[in-house]
Amino acid sequence: MLGTTISLPISAFPPLALGFMGLGTGYLIYGIQELFGYPKRNADNDVATGIWGVWLPGFFQFVTGIYLFAGLTLFGTFTAPPLYMAALAFTAYGVHWFAMGWIRIRGKSDSRINLGMAIGFLLISILGTTVFFGAHDPAVGGIFIGLICVYVTDILVSLKPDLPQLGAVSERVLGFFRLGTGLWLLYMMFAVTLDFTIGYHWLT
Repeated sequence: MLGTTISLPISAFPPLALGFMGLGTGYLIYGIQELFGYPKRNADNDVATGIWGVWLPGFFQFVTGIYLFAGLTLFGTFTAPPLYMAALAFTAYGVHWFAMGWIRIRGKSDSRINLGMAIGFLLISILGTTVFFGAHDPAVGGIFIGLICVYVTDILVSLKPDLPQLGAVSERVLGFFRLGTGLWLLYMMFAVTLDFTIGYHWLT
């Protein structure tokens, strides 16, 4: 019988900055349009924002999540238990943005379909908050608080066909939370990169 063992060294460099950058920039793109109505939505702009949604928050997060899962479960390059939550979140949110971006590219859809999605991702956000505050990492926990706000608001936005006034106001509130969370994500991109590369201590 032949046996093969893959043994790789433990890495101190999980690709967190890639996922933070992707979601943060995606939130800025969508949040500015939702909060300020700029630029106004039309067919051409929906295609553009959809493409960015697929590739930035979608692809960047998905790659980060799969990379983390592989390092945790197959190769042993990552060992910190909270990274399991990060892998779950990045992978799930990445696929979520693949769908969101594609829906935006295709044009209008019934927002009520998003209700179940928003509930599911609200639960992942609550789970992430629990894990990272429990692991004494409030900086990452703060991201998940922002995500909780996003998905609570997204639940209200999904009801727009039945409650148009509430839905319209909720869209602007959603943009506000996406912008705030996006800016914090980009701060985290700077923080982890500077901490990992030149020994800064933005996270401690």
